[in-house]
Amino acid sequence: MHILTDGLKTEKGKAEMSTSPPVPQGLREMLKDYPEHIVRLQEVLSHVMQTSSAGVDPFDRAIWVIESRLGTFISEAREELNTAEVSGDADAIARAILKLNLMIDCRPSVAWKLKQLMEYFDGLRKEGQHGY
Repeated sequence: MHILTDGLKTEKGKAEMSTSPPVPQGLREMLKDYPEHIVRLQEVLSHVMQTSSAGVDPFDRAIWVIESRLGTFISEAREELNTAEVSGDADAIARAILKLNLMIDCRPSVAWKLKQLMEYFDGLRKEGQHGY
């Protein structure tokens, strides 16, 4: 079995959805310097697929958990900035400001929400999986 980067598995030419949607490419690109953040996003997406919520579309849940985790990243970046400001380290302050701005920029992006995640969940709908 071969796992492709877009979250699909192929076996003898047959495509199936993997057990977890991929972190959207746009977010992976934006967070390329923070691989631990990408891992944390993947964890919440995996959780969406391992759990269910009656009456709530898994696609919507995926969007909500990504937005929530991005909110956590913003809070953490603010804490890092506060710590850097207290230390007075100009380099640490500059790095913390850049990180905070990046985390803020990740959150409102609409493009990452739709294409890759929607394709993943559309595949599940077609297969009748995960509450569809």
